[in-house]
Order: sequence, then structure tokens, then C-alpha cells
Amino acid sequence: MSAPEEASAARSYDAVIVGGGHNGLVAAAYLARAGRSVLVLERLGRTGGAAVSTRPFEGVDARLSRYSYLVSLLPGKIVRDLGLRFELRTRSISSYTPAERGGRPTGLLVGGGEQRTREAFAELTGGAREYEAWQRFYGMTGQVARKVFPTLTEPLPTRDELRRRVGDEEAWRTLFEEPLGVAVEERFTDDLVRGVVLTDALIGTFADAHDPDLAQNRCFLYHVIGGGTGAWDVPVGGMGALTDALAAAARQAGAVLATGHEAVRIDTDGRTAEVTYRTAEGEGVAAARHVLVGASPQALAELTGAEPPAPAEGAQLKVNMLLKRLPRLRDSAVDPREAFAGTFHIAEGYDQLAAAYRQAAAGELPAAPPSEIYCHSLTDPTILGPGLVEQGHQTLTLFGLHTPARLFERDNDGVREELLKLTLAQLDAHLAEPLADCLATDADGRPCIEAKTPLDLERDLRLPGGNIFHRSLSWPHTQDGTGRWGVETAHANVLLCGAGAVRGGGVSGVPGHNAAMAVLEASG
Repeated sequence: MSAPEEASAARSYDAVIVGGGHNGLVAAAYLARAGRSVLVLERLGRTGGAAVSTRPFEGVDARLSRYSYLVSLLPGKIVRDLGLRFELRTRSISSYTPAERGGRPTGLLVGGGEQRTREAFAELTGGAREYEAWQRFYGMTGQVARKVFPTLTEPLPTRDELRRRVGDEEAWRTLFEEPLGVAVEERFTDDLVRGVVLTDALIGTFADAHDPDLAQNRCFLYHVIGGGTGAWDVPVGGMGALTDALAAAARQAGAVLATGHEAVRIDTDGRTAEVTYRTAEGEGVAAARHVLVGASPQALAELTGAEPPAPAEGAQLKVNMLLKRLPRLRDSAVDPREAFAGTFHIAEGYDQLAAAYRQAAAGELPAAPPSEIYCHSLTDPTILGPGLVEQGHQTLTLFGLHTPARLFERDNDGVREELLKLTLAQLDAHLAEPLADCLATDADGRPCIEAKTPLDLERDLRLPGGNIFHRSLSWPHTQDGTGRWGVETAHANVLLCGAGAVRGGGVSGVPGHNAAMAVLEASG
């Protein structure tokens, strides 16, 4: 709800927060609960940013997590501290990866209990070796997760402090020092198993398994440490249920949430600041002791008149679908309700991922675009209206890899259509019926499917280059120029609380929490 009358009622605040995404709302709730006066300026007509539930298909009662869609990195501490009324459900299956071996359809199902997973590995790979390697590898990452995850809401440790906290030199070398491809190739021999492991290093990250920059390692680390377990859970009611709960917590604590208010400039002398904002009625100014920017580092630079950071680039395709029914699989040994309940990997063998990266790096669409899919409504049917549930409808969310923004610059609409066709063809290769036959239709008779490229996300959400992390993910320890909490900027009273902060990225609320802690420390 827009609140211009509330925003103008008090012209000076302890904190003005630019951006009403989940991180901005976390910061607002913490500061308001601590007795600070808080104004949140959100340019859109609603809060939530990329973590929203919407009805994208005309006349269809299905609330989809349109952009962000799963939760792993949100600390239970934030949920407890803010008293959030919000529920997560664990998926019954971790993943299913279809394959063809010896001329017949098969696949790897991970989940449903240890014995079942062990048998699935043996059936696919012909022995126990790969499963045992899998157990050892994820046992190691689990130990790291339990040590590293709690540090995300603490002041930044130094590299040496974090290394001592991990307390395992082999794990440190594997995750923090050597390209992840080294460990994957040393520990696993099956191409499909190698690919399943590597995919967590490539979500929204355009990198090779052996990238010397270790962008893949940083991405992998954030995908396996969530909650100290690495589990990715389903938000009941969709992602919007989380941000609605955050907005309610902030309002209840006394924060003013002003939607339809676009911040256009920040002026500061390091002690006090003024934020100029624009509404449909004109411009206004809010004074503040602290300004927290929940937007990207590029937006921060524009607002403060600073030199912008290097351009960011997203590398994903997001597809939302509503189906009349789940499609049957060529691998008839697996129930589609299990296969699609977890992460359904498509064209994500190790060699396929490498080929897709090479092709995209050369400026071409991958011939076999890799992607992963899951069905939110199997775990949480509340996102569908009762009539759709009765009729057997289901949602599908697809996240495509290795599709950097540069590929869409010449013709975003045309390339999007071509990429979607190629991506769905990879899925159809493992189905016993075409996906198109299963798609529901909207009130105008159009298939219920929408696709978003990085350029679409840049336009819709102002994500720089469509990068879902705002910029390349950082290590969760101090680096050159980082401050005590990883949210500090060149201005003492201006903090970055968006995904581009150190330890940002994903739906975590961590930058919002840490920016709030920095304000409370500074103001006593």
C-alpha cells in the first residue's frame, strides 16, 4: 500500500531504507523493534522485491513464486528474533536426474531414505563406489555448513579466523582454494553424478568447473551451507508469504512502509543524510541519521554520485508454468510426483555442463541448455485454488543455467523464444508425452507458461545485468575494503543492505540483519 501521507508526516528518521525487498524489510523490522524511527522507500506499488507471489496467468487462481522460489539461507535466528509467522516445508525428495544408459531410460533419485538412495546409485552406476564418495563429500560439506552458517549473522571473521573455525584443512582446500572441478573429478567417476554435484556451483553463476577466479566455489558454498544443512525448503504460500510476514513485522514495530516512492538521490556528510524521493505527486525529501540501501551496488553508486562498480551479468532463464497434470516419464520406474517434488535435473551431466559453458562463452546459445525444475504445489498445494487442486493441476518452476545476459542483447524476445524451445526440448526427451500437452491454459486460451531472461529481470526488478546476486558472490570473510559487518560503504552513515553486500545473495535476510546491527552499534 502506498503511504505518501505517512511518509510526509515525519520528515526526519533515525533510518531511511531504500528498497522494500526482503533485506530492506528485515533491517526495518530490527531497527523499529529497537525503538528507531524508520522509513522504507519502495518504488514499486508493493513490497517484496524479487521474493513475491503473483498470479501471472490471466484468470487463473495460481499464486506462483515468480522470481525467487526456494529458501535455504534464511537463518532461524531472524525468524525467531522478528517473530515471523511463516512456514517452510521440507521437500520429500532431494533430486531426480533422468538419463539413458544401455539404450534404456533410467535416472538417479536422491531421497526417500538412505537405503533407497544407495540402491538408486548402485542401479545407475553399477556399484557402491559413487554413493560412498557422495556420502563422504556431503558429509564434509555438512561439517563446513555447521561451522560457517552461524557466522553469517556475526561480525565478519577474517580469512584465518574462518579457516580455524572450519578446522578441516582438506575441506578448506577443496572449497576455498582449489577450483571445485578438481574435487568433483577426483572424488566421482560417473559423468551424471559429477554433473549433479556441480550444478549447485552454477546457479545464477556463469563459470566453468575449473574457473581460476573460484566464482563456482563461492556459489557452491552458499548453496550447501544454508541452515547448517544445505536443505532447500518450500515457502508455504509462496515467497510472498515470507515478505508479507516481514512487512507485517516491520509495520507492527512502527516502521513506515512507503510504496510508490522511488529514491533518486542520497546526500550525506557522514553524520546526517537526506534522501530525495519521487512519487506520482512529485518529489520529497526525508532526513536521516542513517541510510540503508537495499538495492544493488550500481544503484548505490547512482544515488550517491559515486563511480559505479564493474557491470554485473546474470546468467539464468526463469520459467513458470501451470500444468493440467504432471507429465509421464520415459523412466516408468519413477513416479512423476516424486521426480518433480525435488530438483529435476535436465541436461546437467558434467560434460554437458562444460559444453554449454563453452558454447555460451563463445556467444552461442547452448545446443542442450541445462536446467533444473521442481513442482512447488506437490509440497504446498495452498498456492493453487481449490478448483485447480481438485482437477489435478500442478506448477512447474524451471531455472536454466549458462545463459548469460550478453546472449540476449541483440534480440531479447527472439532469443528468449528460441532458448525456451531448446530448453523444453531437453525436458521432452525424458518424457513419455510432450510437455505442451500438459500445459493448462489461461482465461484467453493461452498456454500457462512465462519465461524471464536476465534482461527481463533487469527491466522488471532493476537487477544489474539480471544478476540475481547483484554481483559476483563474495567469500563469507573479510577482504580488502570490507568493514566489520560487510555492509559498510565510503560514507560512514550509508550502508548497503542488499544482495550485493558481503554475505549477500539468495533469500537470506542476512545483509538486512547485518546492516541493522551496524546501525545499532554505531548509534548505541
